[in-house]
Amino acid sequence: MMDKTIIELHELLKEGKTTSDELVKESIKKSHEIQEKCNAFETILDDAKGKEVTDDLLSGIPFGIKDNYSTKGILSTGSSNTLKDYVPFFTATAIENLIKHGCVPVNKTCMDEFGMGGTGTTGHTGVQKNPWDTTRQCAGSSSGSAAAVAAGVYPFATGSDTGDSIRKPAAFCGIVGYKPTYGMISRYGLFAFASSLDHCGVLARTVEDAAIAVDAMKGKDPKDMTTWDSSSINLYKDLNSDVKGKKLFYIKELVDKSNYKNLPKETEEHLDNFMKTLEVAKELGMQVDEVSIDQKLLNAIASVYVVLSCAEATSNMSNLTGFSFGPRGEGETFQEIMKDHRTKGFSSLIKRRFVIGSYVLQTVNQERYFKNAQRARRLIVDAIKEQFKKYDGMILPVGIGPAKKLVSDEMVTDDELTALDEHLQIGNFGGFPSITIPDGFVSNLPVGVNITGNCYNDQTVLNIAYALQEKMSYKNQIAKEVK
Repeated sequence: MMDKTIIELHELLKEGKTTSDELVKESIKKSHEIQEKCNAFETILDDAKGKEVTDDLLSGIPFGIKDNYSTKGILSTGSSNTLKDYVPFFTATAIENLIKHGCVPVNKTCMDEFGMGGTGTTGHTGVQKNPWDTTRQCAGSSSGSAAAVAAGVYPFATGSDTGDSIRKPAAFCGIVGYKPTYGMISRYGLFAFASSLDHCGVLARTVEDAAIAVDAMKGKDPKDMTTWDSSSINLYKDLNSDVKGKKLFYIKELVDKSNYKNLPKETEEHLDNFMKTLEVAKELGMQVDEVSIDQKLLNAIASVYVVLSCAEATSNMSNLTGFSFGPRGEGETFQEIMKDHRTKGFSSLIKRRFVIGSYVLQTVNQERYFKNAQRARRLIVDAIKEQFKKYDGMILPVGIGPAKKLVSDEMVTDDELTALDEHLQIGNFGGFPSITIPDGFVSNLPVGVNITGNCYNDQTVLNIAYALQEKMSYKNQIAKEVK
């Protein structure tokens, strides 16, 4: 049953051909199977029960929660030893909203520690493996959610996206990843990484299911002052595949193969596949144009992200001292106790990011690093917004190919490919709605295409993705291990 969409499951529930309890039991059983294969979960809720089925499409449907969402009475670790025993007393607004619609949480999914990673390899429970090929990454940080949805544990799971943490795992796992406009979904109860970049969102296997889930998650929240009133937006109800006349652009400097000296074979195939997807867009009646963006701005994307995200993370996570919550450190003074807690609790990656964040925030360094990064962010966003005056969306390939090997030199990206690999961060810089959908295979592994639009134009972005999905043959695909 769990290989079906939300809509299909709802019809079966309403017709009495299955029950919510049966779906939940199947999802829990699959969770244990996938855990052995992919290490996708922090916690499996074996005592989860079905719920009443109503006319709400989500009623009685199982789903997964990324472990950086606070869940009352349920272990919520952010995949970090600093919170390895933390059980919150409140639930994140986005999760509360989903539960009010009647869906049933069945597990908490693994992630890169506190969302600070793009590999799915830095969490305290170990590495998350790609269900298509367990020698490959899922990407991160929403690695467990991506693996679970792709493997058919349930039709959707929540994720968070600070740089590409929903959209790249979706591509690597052959599913849909949707990050709506900043503030559409409340971040209250989401463990903060970089507050100006963090977005709540969803991973699913169809654009429709992503729309249904975000419709339930979104809404203005007095506990998050960045939220806005989206009550007039009905993403699922207003899905429309008639996109004739819509205008898309792609960035020449990122996808023109002649711009690269040493193009890996899989990257070359990925770019060729992307050009085929552009032809599909044109067949749908969309205008697709090539535009140029200053290469200096594109080359700055990754560095700007590192400086700003690390600076914000350093500030946000200064509360992780071992006193308010988390295991108490050892020492005679509070300084020694705090140092012991943070030294033992954080991985080397997190410590490195905190060092970077502290360095760029020092008074002597702020102008050169932090404030310059803020200026560069504005220039990048302005350059894209200038294009949004003429175009409905930006379309680009996700990453530099299919999922990377877990143990390989591929873990380090060639400098000339960095902008291509990291361009999804633009969506976080500008708070833009952005969705990834599968658009083919390279080396028998899924690859994805991304559509990003201007703020508040979520419906247009989803409609374009929906139309492309309906024209291609990768809708609701379940991972089939290729090894």
